Amino acid sequence: MSETITIRGFVATEITSSTTPGGVATASFRLGSTARRFDRESKTWGDGHTNWFTVQGYRNLAGTLGCSIRKGQPVIVVGRLKIRTWEKEGRVYHSTVIDAEAVGHDLSFGSANFIRTASRPALSLVERPQSPEDGPAVDPDLEEPEDREDGLPEEHGLAAVVIEDNDGGLASLDLETGELAEV
Repeated sequence: MSETITIRGFVATEITSSTTPGGVATASFRLGSTARRFDRESKTWGDGHTNWFTVQGYRNLAGTLGCSIRKGQPVIVVGRLKIRTWEKEGRVYHSTVIDAEAVGHDLSFGSANFIRTASRPALSLVERPQSPEDGPAVDPDLEEPEDREDGLPEEHGLAAVVIEDNDGGLASLDLETGELAEV
């Protein structure tokens, strides 16, 4: 049996990462999904049966699962359901595995901050790196430092980058936190 399903639930274990013998990145976690039912007689909500799933992600999804998902968080999983059955010592066992296509936080319980990891960024740098056709590159370490207008000393460490957003506006990107600020 193999069907595409969508499941809401809570992450029950820490993310376990590994690599297949073929070199494909994998990550997995256990997901508990409990139905809530309204009891008309007592006029209260109660928990129903909890279904347990092993959620398995591959490749890019596996890489971002470990950075994004934590034990106890509410998530929504979309993927292909696989039910496996086997027998051991006369007893029949079943496991339910979801080969995840997408995993995300359930925002009905809180908020999340999305950071794109695709190879093509949603924001582009205003000053693009010089290509060889544009002439010789200037080594920034050899340039004369400019005086700052605010009179404050230069900060050492990660620099801020000015970027152009999709609307053409300029924003400053803090390379340490990844936050955007108006210029």
